[in-house]
Amino acid sequence: MAETKVGCACAPSETDPALLSRLDELVRDYRERPGGLIPVLQIAQGMFGYLPEAVLKRISLGMDKPYSEVAGVVSFYSFFSTRPRGRFLIRVCLGTACYVRGGKRVLAALSKELGIEVGGTTEDRLFSLEVARCFGACGLAPVITVNDDIHQRVKESKVRELIASYRRQAEGKE
Repeated sequence: MAETKVGCACAPSETDPALLSRLDELVRDYRERPGGLIPVLQIAQGMFGYLPEAVLKRISLGMDKPYSEVAGVVSFYSFFSTRPRGRFLIRVCLGTACYVRGGKRVLAALSKELGIEVGGTTEDRLFSLEVARCFGACGLAPVITVNDDIHQRVKESKVRELIASYRRQAEGKE
């Protein structure tokens, strides 16, 4: 009987031959384009769910760029992640308006409810928690996003209910 490798369904493996072939094709398409590194990294993160070291090395070699340059771009931009993220990426705005109107308390409530710190991912890989500086929705502060969903005037007292709704969604009950 053949051994079956089991991995997390939420993030494709960085050794998946089909994905690596697509990555190589992507790198070839962007290799000579000025500024091509960032689009390659964005698309690669979309493919793998994050940017594992093996993928960064492959991009570095394929684009003929030093690994330090590729890793430097990834570490500079907060959009990029070298760790697997949860299915639901929660970003809490801590820009001035959101901070003044309770964003820090909302962040603390989310951290407590999820049992993770900023930059962390829950063990079940459902949620990741990050901070943002401004969503441009200051009149709706405090604001959080969960993937592409925008939640306005979030109250710390409603955090448990909000998280529960996404858990139900993940279970297919909503």
